[in-house]
Amino acid sequence: MEKNHKIILIAGILICVILFIIDIYLGAIGVIILCAIAMSLYIMEDSEVLPDIVVSLHDNAKRINVTNRGTAPAYGIHIAMVPLNIEFDIPNLATDASSEHMLNEMVNEAKAVVVFEDSKGSHYTRTYALSALGKNDDDLLKPMFPLFKWK
Repeated sequence: MEKNHKIILIAGILICVILFIIDIYLGAIGVIILCAIAMSLYIMEDSEVLPDIVVSLHDNAKRINVTNRGTAPAYGIHIAMVPLNIEFDIPNLATDASSEHMLNEMVNEAKAVVVFEDSKGSHYTRTYALSALGKNDDDLLKPMFPLFKWK
């Protein structure tokens, strides 16, 4: 936790103690507000530096789009297309950057297994179902960044 966040939380605790002395209900309201601030700070820290690689099939089914929708660059990206026996690597992908890989023939259905790491060296694995005619795994209701270690 950053120094500024600790100062904010300690000041909030002191204000809550003062509010408890004035009135117990004001103190309880202060504790609720302090808990909301603490949760916001925790979510902000949890989502600060996480890459999020998304693999999708282009409309012509002959290109694979690889996009980093996270908040940090991804390194050592390895993509394996199952059962097509196609593998390729991308050295790094900056935040909000994308890369394309051309295929020799059109893909009807496949599964893309992505392995990458962040700047701290933590390894991540994602699996995406790719289909030229069906639904892809790109869920629009999925959070923009992982919350509370959501994967």
